[in-house]
Amino acid sequence: MLKETEYNKPFIAQRADPYAYKAADGTYYFTASVPAYDKIILRHADTLLGLADAEEVTVWTKHESGPMSKHIWAPEIHYLDGGWYIYFAAGMAEDIWAIRPYVLHCTGQNPMTDAWEECGPMQCADEDEFSFRAFSLDATVFENKGKHFMVWAEKVGVGRQISNLYIAEMESPLKLKTVQVLLVTPDYDWERVGFWVAEGPAVLKKDGKLFLTYSASATGACYCVGMMTASEDSDLLDPLSWTKSRMPVLKTDYEKEVYGPGHNSFVKSEDGSEDIMVFHARPYEEIVGDPLYDPNRHAMLLTVKWNEDGTPAFVYEKSK
Repeated sequence: MLKETEYNKPFIAQRADPYAYKAADGTYYFTASVPAYDKIILRHADTLLGLADAEEVTVWTKHESGPMSKHIWAPEIHYLDGGWYIYFAAGMAEDIWAIRPYVLHCTGQNPMTDAWEECGPMQCADEDEFSFRAFSLDATVFENKGKHFMVWAEKVGVGRQISNLYIAEMESPLKLKTVQVLLVTPDYDWERVGFWVAEGPAVLKKDGKLFLTYSASATGACYCVGMMTASEDSDLLDPLSWTKSRMPVLKTDYEKEVYGPGHNSFVKSEDGSEDIMVFHARPYEEIVGDPLYDPNRHAMLLTVKWNEDGTPAFVYEKSK
């Protein structure tokens, strides 16, 4: 039963896998998975909170068959090399779990009104024999020291499928430059509830450090957020540059009635002084049927706090 609290009121209702992006001119953009998994939506506003009431525009709709015709998941909007791109995952009606990452490109400089064109699947490096060959999703992009990197989730294994996170440097917005490197595998108990999962990566930068959050376990109340840490001066393609936190950094809070937090993004406040975590969660624990098809994963916000050791602290706050 739903118990509305000061902590679980939606920022934007029924928008899972939320992604917020602050453009160079200060405009905020928002996209997310919709419950029907059939289209890609986009909002924009002058302020972050303004996104809640902003007009929502459908910029792309799924195909009826073939690639990109089922399970349109976790879109992210990025401005790279002078253009707007949306990365998203999709399956096909004939094989609904044949999930792969795809790319859209905006033909103009206004992502809300200019047309979007399909660029096909994300391409791996020429010598890469593995990337995007199996169930792959949740691609995110970040910049460090003038280079762009992609991190994504991909399943491996025979029998029990394991969702790992991989990283590679990008050659262009449409292609990777380097062979994938295994970054995160679900080896702790809290990453293995229901399914063995690491997915939904997002990157936060502060004081020379990179903090990469990711989501773990099945998509019910057990869903939670883990974290990897690296120095911005390190070789980010060397797994030894990264340190994994032993425990989740954000999880279900039964008292506050926030269940299954995860698949977040990070965005700066209007004045740039604060980092805001945009994540999804449910306001109840009991789910009828498959959690994947429960529509009430709502986008929520929290302001990132900082510990004395320079690591981020994620604490639920009252809805604004």
